[in-house]
Amino acid sequence: MSQFEYDLFVIGGGSGGVRAARIAAEHGARVGLAEEYRMGGTCVIRGCVPKKLMVYASGYPGHVGDAREYGWDVRLGGFDWAAFRAKMDAELDRLESAYRGNLARSGAAGFDARATLVDPHTVELSDGQRLSAAHILIATGGHPFVPDFPGSDHVMTSNEVFKLDALPESILVVGGGYIACEFAGIFNGLGSKVTQFYRGAQVLRGFDGEARGHIADAMQARGVELHLGTNVMAVTPVEGGYRVKASNGMEQVFEKVLYATGRKPNSAGLGLEAIGVETGRNGEIVVDDYSQTNIPSIYAVGDVTDRVNLTPVAIREGHAFADTVFGGTQRSADHDLIPSAVFTQPELGTVGLSEEAARDAGPIEVYCAAFRPMQSLFAGHDERVLMKLVVCADTRKVLGVHLVGDHAGEMIQTIGIAVKMGATKEDFDRTMAVHPTMAEELVTMKSPVRTA
Repeated sequence: MSQFEYDLFVIGGGSGGVRAARIAAEHGARVGLAEEYRMGGTCVIRGCVPKKLMVYASGYPGHVGDAREYGWDVRLGGFDWAAFRAKMDAELDRLESAYRGNLARSGAAGFDARATLVDPHTVELSDGQRLSAAHILIATGGHPFVPDFPGSDHVMTSNEVFKLDALPESILVVGGGYIACEFAGIFNGLGSKVTQFYRGAQVLRGFDGEARGHIADAMQARGVELHLGTNVMAVTPVEGGYRVKASNGMEQVFEKVLYATGRKPNSAGLGLEAIGVETGRNGEIVVDDYSQTNIPSIYAVGDVTDRVNLTPVAIREGHAFADTVFGGTQRSADHDLIPSAVFTQPELGTVGLSEEAARDAGPIEVYCAAFRPMQSLFAGHDERVLMKLVVCADTRKVLGVHLVGDHAGEMIQTIGIAVKMGATKEDFDRTMAVHPTMAEELVTMKSPVRTA
């Protein structure tokens, strides 16, 4: 009989924690899991899922306009935010219930409480209960970061944006990452007047430079007022909203101010310091390839480790941890060549190296096409799709693929398989085109537009 009440105790009920708990339980482990807020974590409750639903909602004005160009006698009425939000909330409730049900069916015990570490084998719940475990997994995710400045307490973040009582007539979005750009597009599509500030020279830092510029131009063409090299100096409540003073001398009143200036790991207040768990300068829990900390009984997965902060990555890390510790199969999550999508408007799909990163690594060829796709061309739009391949000049391997346009996220999932398998440019060339599609450009680009 084990000296511990559980073989595994998981702190955090998000995607990574629940997957780890379920797989460990299926391997025969006695598992407990504590979640202080709602089961499902950031992605399900206040991240990917509600955000994508808002992306869908914001796209319908454009669809209606296109329908008229295709001969349909349709008119756009008003947007009912309250009705949409009620249905969105109901969908999140359904998903949370599914998470709870899946966890319970696996045999794991769930606790609606905050858990902190007492020692390497003991957690204390917020109700005072102490539980022991042979292994403890921390999967507490991250939280939005708002810098300190005069009036910073008056802004909202992605945590609160889904709970708005009404759609704002005007909104300032501060930040240039994917969350900021996605919400700028969402509110613009829903009918708000959107202004976006970013302190850097171009939005979407870390992505391919050509794709970044393409998206920024398209966002502005669709109506987002983008100010680069601009930061907020102060926010002051006034009648009708908040007066914002900017670093470029601009002063303007916005009904709402949304900050999306990065995220930090949820590692504070867990008791890590007291038992000596190593953390990094941003608060991330330092782990090895198998998600183990410097304390052998304590592991961590997902955004709290600040490795690759994506839901599918947290799920893979949690699954690999459970297989390694409880399934007898040593396995680590593969963080190389991860496809990803940014649900800006237009959408970005990407896998592999940007042109800039590939150029620094060795000689490359760049194949690129920008064109007006058939569907939107017929509807009278000037916006162009971008299709880009970055190829190693020596090995001919496709090092990176970057797509900007409708359904880019769907396309990059399948393209990611080819890139992960090590496909060469000639493999792409040998593949027959599917006509007429946007994606056929990926296999018909014969000559590089530049080399480096």
